Amino acid sequence: MSYKTILVNLTVDANPAPILKLATELAQRFDAHLVGLAAADVPPLVTTGEGLVYEGEVMQIQRTEIEKRLAELRDIFEKLVPGEVSSEWTQYVCAPTRALGLAARSADLVVTDDGGEDVFRAVDIGSLVLGAGRPVLVAAANAEHLVGKTVLVAWKDSREARRALSDSLPFLARAKEVVVATMEGDSGEDVRNSLADAAVFLEQHGIMPQTEVIAGAADGETLLAFARSIHADLIVSGAYGHSRLREWVFGGITRSLTHESGISRLLSN
Repeated sequence: MSYKTILVNLTVDANPAPILKLATELAQRFDAHLVGLAAADVPPLVTTGEGLVYEGEVMQIQRTEIEKRLAELRDIFEKLVPGEVSSEWTQYVCAPTRALGLAARSADLVVTDDGGEDVFRAVDIGSLVLGAGRPVLVAAANAEHLVGKTVLVAWKDSREARRALSDSLPFLARAKEVVVATMEGDSGEDVRNSLADAAVFLEQHGIMPQTEVIAGAADGETLLAFARSIHADLIVSGAYGHSRLREWVFGGITRSLTHESGISRLLSN
């Protein structure tokens, strides 16, 4: 159980060192090939005193600035990744979410930060998880390491949760403690049986988890509070069991997890 190719996203407006150190450690841990990626795009419209217009000269200046920043990030990548780690670099002048989706075709795991509001310069985590077809590890803010000592698996009997459980096996196999937990609001014989089946699945892979039913409201804040109570340094969860529109309107666990910055999260869809 391992990841053989890890794709790490370096956000153009962020300090690349923390997430690059984290991804490099993961590549060493799993004996994986590390692919560094950075991308940004030029907005098609610019604001002038007359409103929003196309302005070729301004767009070319912005493109030149992006290319300069991408070159800087490549230099940092090549300096910080040790020679003994198999690695390569790729860069795009396009939206980061699209670039990661393309590069994810040949990766086992995508590693990124929390992104940002500017879709031309930062990844949209929700869109990435929905479109990449690969597990996405969203690192805690400025985290340089991810030990994965205590891993919380947020369990619900859904396709997304089953996928996340399978996608996270390399982390779970190396964890000191694995807790598979479901919400009290979902409790009942069927849910408890599915929780037991998830534990059996892990046991068949040599992982001996604890199982828990979390008391309280079945929402993201309850899950995060439980994660902090057990000192989890990684949360594994299926993403968007409901539609993304419903998550946006009503809130939901995925939305809470994508906005959490204190704990690393592995999300699958």
